[in-house]
Amino acid sequence: MSDRQKIAAILLDDGIDRPLDYEIPIEMQGECSVGVRVLVPLRGKPKRGTIVALKDEAEVASVQNILELLSDKSLLSAPLFALAKWISSYYCTPLRKVLKVMLPSGLRKNVKMRTQLLVRSKLSRPELLRLCETLRTKNPQQAEVLDQLLLHPKGLLLSALMEKAQTSESPIQTLIKKEILHAEPMTSEASPIDEQEIFSTKPKILREEQAAALEKITTSLKEGVFATHLLHGVTGSGKTEVYLQAIDYTLKMGKSVIFLVPEIILTSQTLERLRSRFPEKILLLHHRLSDGERHNSWQEIQQGSVRIVMGARSAVFSPTLNLGLIIIDEEHESSYKQQDDQPTYHARDVALMRAKLENAVVILGSATPSLESRYNAAQNRFQLSTLQSRGSAHLAPVKVVDMRLEFAKAKGFTLFSDTLLEAIKKRRSLGEQTILLLNRRGYHTSCLCTACGDTVRCPHCDLALTYHLGEEILSCHLCDYRLLKLKNCPKCHADQTLKYKGAGTEMVERALHAVFPEVRTLRLDADTTRHKGSHELIFRQFRSAKADVLIGTQMVAKGLHFPAVTLVGILSADSSLNIPDFRAGEKSFQLLTQAAGRAGRAELDGEVIIQTHMPEHSMLRLAASQDYETFFKEESEVRKLFEFPPFCHLAKVVFSGENIREVEGKAQQLRTALIRHLPPSVQLLPILPCGHPKVRGKFRFQFLIKGTRPTLLSQKLALVMQEIPAKQGVRILIDIDPESTFF
Repeated sequence: MSDRQKIAAILLDDGIDRPLDYEIPIEMQGECSVGVRVLVPLRGKPKRGTIVALKDEAEVASVQNILELLSDKSLLSAPLFALAKWISSYYCTPLRKVLKVMLPSGLRKNVKMRTQLLVRSKLSRPELLRLCETLRTKNPQQAEVLDQLLLHPKGLLLSALMEKAQTSESPIQTLIKKEILHAEPMTSEASPIDEQEIFSTKPKILREEQAAALEKITTSLKEGVFATHLLHGVTGSGKTEVYLQAIDYTLKMGKSVIFLVPEIILTSQTLERLRSRFPEKILLLHHRLSDGERHNSWQEIQQGSVRIVMGARSAVFSPTLNLGLIIIDEEHESSYKQQDDQPTYHARDVALMRAKLENAVVILGSATPSLESRYNAAQNRFQLSTLQSRGSAHLAPVKVVDMRLEFAKAKGFTLFSDTLLEAIKKRRSLGEQTILLLNRRGYHTSCLCTACGDTVRCPHCDLALTYHLGEEILSCHLCDYRLLKLKNCPKCHADQTLKYKGAGTEMVERALHAVFPEVRTLRLDADTTRHKGSHELIFRQFRSAKADVLIGTQMVAKGLHFPAVTLVGILSADSSLNIPDFRAGEKSFQLLTQAAGRAGRAELDGEVIIQTHMPEHSMLRLAASQDYETFFKEESEVRKLFEFPPFCHLAKVVFSGENIREVEGKAQQLRTALIRHLPPSVQLLPILPCGHPKVRGKFRFQFLIKGTRPTLLSQKLALVMQEIPAKQGVRILIDIDPESTFF
């Protein structure tokens, strides 16, 4: 910093979208730079903020001094700060909100590093077992703590032990005082405790198509220039091995790697494979980390002591030094998109821009690439590599069952076709495993009064309540509103007239036990995975053959590898096809293809059974044959005809508030203003209620904008947002490149 640059432009964390000027005290002048966190006065109160520029002169006559430096160096490298400004511009979002997303809350709040306790048993395993049985009746909480330590003989962090035992700290401290347990401090809250031994593995010999894909990637890495590779491989074709060898090449070049997965449920298997191949530390980032864990992780990455970072979408902002490679596994997944708050960024697109700024290489991997990515490959913007072989395993044959015939045979509703039941029975007799997919949780999906015809709905969301048998409640899956099971109709008060309809995963599990009383089942949905670590526990139990059948929602279809699974049953394959959204066919195809890919991934032959009411539907036919190329061609023709992505860019503007007239009025005001600014080449669609017109007591309207230049859409929206005064009680969300036009 020159002697004259004594003014810092600072963006406050909250309230004001534009930077404010503050004078840098003499003692701080050598330490201030863009990205440094500071404490400054505003209207007599201290406020946190980030330095976004250094200047020679202030824009106002009188400026106040910075009070305190909250970080000893910049938290954002020059490329990361450039990325933040691009996100702000492209996604039409104030820079302060972008920085809020990029910087972990622990850093913004100046959370200090904390010491965590590692809890271990002081007794031998037999002694612990005997004590556990003694405590089982008189002190069950202490017994549960000991049960967990029996399962984790290397010990558990105190927070993890409390979570797994579902107890407070009190019974653990009692056991420590009795010298049954021992607690020792750990220096880093983020330090993972390996709960099972990791066996090192060596690189596999690649098949010809894998080797060709890797050659393209390593050539780009060698050249040190930005490049994007789309790795399109059928399920089980060995994409992960290509990733691992590309990572190895990157590390040997002295560079770092960011590995993105769509959801944390996919991290355990992939993390295990990474740890088995690379002895160095691998940091895992996701939304369930505490502020302290995020703080520590950020510092370790920024110091260069960690070169492999893995996580969900926000991990794309990791401050990795000398970035060489970004891998985005299952790149088609919608969970890479931030949809409910600004910036509505897509981690894939942000990764591409970051790699461009840092001359890094991006690998996008999927068995069912998004139409946008496949189109970019067709236009030679991405380098395409295709893996069509599963090696020694084969793609499982698919049977499509017409449920209309099954209903006629059963003379009413049935969850399972005879074909599927026979197949489950056969797998059980052979000691093999089955996955059943139904993309609806709960027991019944609606509750109807036969007297007045009214469906019991959420008063806050106008959505049919789902019945959960285990808790005996009716629940809203949008806002979690709950009602105890009803006896009378809440509208007409008639008695004994309520009928429950529709099936969810809870009903599937119960119905399967009615057919096969001895069957061992596990259920994987939002109800069974509320607690930290529950995903991993269910996967571990299923992988170790503690269940014959895994029943779940779309979670069971996402990139999981279970060698003993030889049957996949999809119970209602057409349930999402009727959603009025331009991506409905694509999402259905991806879900069915990914689910089918879970069967027969090892030496055992697999089988897939798809139950549907529309066996003649083109999408189902193509998903059954896993014919992505034909699907891409047919779907592209439809998208082109109706001018939807990838043949245009969309912006969705959503308005919400408690007063329906004010919300609709604000939508009309902003749309009218946009008409004056947008050129004739841009389409402005009518205002419509959202797919869910009321959520959490707020009415929702939206309109779409179609254009070929996304930056133009963002610029015009930003301009109009500045012209139109904010309306108290009406929230406006600008979603650039929306994943859905329905919700």
